[in-house]
Amino acid sequence: MTSGNPPGPHGTAAAAGVDLTGRTALVTGAGSGIGRACATALAAAGARVHVVDMAAAAANTVAEAIGGRAHVVDLARAETVGELPADVDILVNNAGLQHVAPLTEFPPDRFALMQRVMVHAPFLLIRRTLPHMRAHGWGRIVNVSSAHGLRASAFKAGYVTAKHALEGLSKVAAVEGAPHGVTSNCVNPGYVRTPLVERQIAAQAAAHGIDAGQVVSDVLLSRSAVKRLIEPEEVAAAVLWLCGPHTGYVTGASIPLDGGWTAA
Repeated sequence: MTSGNPPGPHGTAAAAGVDLTGRTALVTGAGSGIGRACATALAAAGARVHVVDMAAAAANTVAEAIGGRAHVVDLARAETVGELPADVDILVNNAGLQHVAPLTEFPPDRFALMQRVMVHAPFLLIRRTLPHMRAHGWGRIVNVSSAHGLRASAFKAGYVTAKHALEGLSKVAAVEGAPHGVTSNCVNPGYVRTPLVERQIAAQAAAHGIDAGQVVSDVLLSRSAVKRLIEPEEVAAAVLWLCGPHTGYVTGASIPLDGGWTAA
């Protein structure tokens, strides 16, 4: 099967030139936020989607909505990766978590947990799925990184470290996958309108005694030229594009979706 199939009857994604009929995708952290948007976009383009999340209700809800299959696993436990399918054509490493604290107060166990979920699990998943992709001469690995995979912020040692490591892992996968028709890329959004960020906004508003709008413009987006949160669907559109027929030469890249944050 080639990557340039003509658009099929699978909604706007296929009409835009991305037809994933016959492909199988696996998306981690797919129960909400960016992961849910990615799973929805890939399914709309015709892919069969494995919805991976540690929250059973969320995973099942998304899987039912898109006609996918739910897998309830905790990616912090390495052995659970072996429970996931290996015969996938598209892997979206999205699952993640955040913790904010000064370096000197950052809990070591929390730091280690973040590396397990956002670095070790993607490594294990790439290692598990790459043989299938290579055997079929086609594969797409998309790692949901962050502007923090390219820049640092204070008090985010665990997250910044994990995202920088994910960038390196993605590049190695790109180099090794290239001879076999497999691409590997990162997308690097700024602050996305997800439940995680909404909670951060509320906490910052309470801490600083300002309203939510000021938190977004003056705190979260102080380094962004575009003063709004990016929507999960916008990130998913970039992920879908990387799986399309015109991106076989795009690999080892990090694509900023950060409103100009890293341009300054």
